[in-house]
Amino acid sequence: MDQSTNLQEEPRTLLDEARFVLETGAAARIAHVAQPVLADLGYRLVRVKLSAQDGMTVQIMAERPDGSMTVNDCETVSAALSPVLDVEDVVSQAYRLEISSPGIDRPLVRASDVRRAVGQEARIELRVGVEGRKRFRGVIAEVDGDGVEASVKLMRNDAKPGEDVEAILPLRDVAEAKLVLTEALIRESLRAAKAALAEDGPSETEDEDAEESAGAPLPQRGPGRFAARNSAAKAKPLLPAGVRSKFKQAKSGKPQAGARPSPPRPMPK
Repeated sequence: MDQSTNLQEEPRTLLDEARFVLETGAAARIAHVAQPVLADLGYRLVRVKLSAQDGMTVQIMAERPDGSMTVNDCETVSAALSPVLDVEDVVSQAYRLEISSPGIDRPLVRASDVRRAVGQEARIELRVGVEGRKRFRGVIAEVDGDGVEASVKLMRNDAKPGEDVEAILPLRDVAEAKLVLTEALIRESLRAAKAALAEDGPSETEDEDAEESAGAPLPQRGPGRFAARNSAAKAKPLLPAGVRSKFKQAKSGKPQAGARPSPPRPMPK
C-alpha cells in the first residue's frame, strides 16, 4: 500500500475518521459532546481523560488533521467548548477544563496516526491477546488496511528468545497505543518543526522588530515588588506547552499566607 497516498487524504475525510480507542463512562459522554464541536472548528478529538487529583480535571486532547496543535488552537477550542459542556451538564461537579496537544510521545487512536508513525517505536496494549500476549513494544513497520479494520505490523524489540519478532496486531483490538519518547522521535519532531517554520517564513512584524532591536541592548527588568528576598528562592513551575488551566486567584486586599507585613513608614517631623 502506498503510504504517501494515504497521508494525502482530504482534510474532511481525516476529520471524520473513526478512532479505534474509545473512552468509557463519563469520559465517553464528554467525548460525545466534544467531538462534533471540534469537527466544526476543523479539529479532531484525540482523547478525553478525567482526573480527580486536586479536584476534578477534564483534559481534552485535540489536534488538526495534520497532527499539529498550537497554543492559539488550544485557546480557540477552550473558548468554544467550555460553554457547550456547561450547557450539556455532562460533569456533575465543579471541574477544571484543560485543552492540550497530543505531544511528541502521543497516543495513537486512528489508523492515520499509526500510518504517520511508521518507523517510530510504540507501546501497544490489546484487549484481546495474540498468542496469549496483550502487551507489545517495537517499531511500527507498516499498516495494512483502512480505518478500525486495519492492522499494524510491529517489529518487536521486547521479544524473548524463541518468540516471533514480527507481530501483526488488529487495530480493532487495541486498548491503548502510544509512541515511545526516543532520541529518534525527538529529532524527527524538531526536524518537522524546523521545516514548518522555514515554509511559513518570518512575518513582517518579526522582521521589523528584528531590525529595530539589532545592535541595541535588551531592556533589563528591575527586581520589582514581588522579587525573591534571597537568591535561593525557587522559581514557580511552568505548565506544559499547549495546556490552558484556570486557577482561583487570591482575593484583593487580603495578604497571602506567609507574606510579611511592610514596616510602618516614619512620620515626618
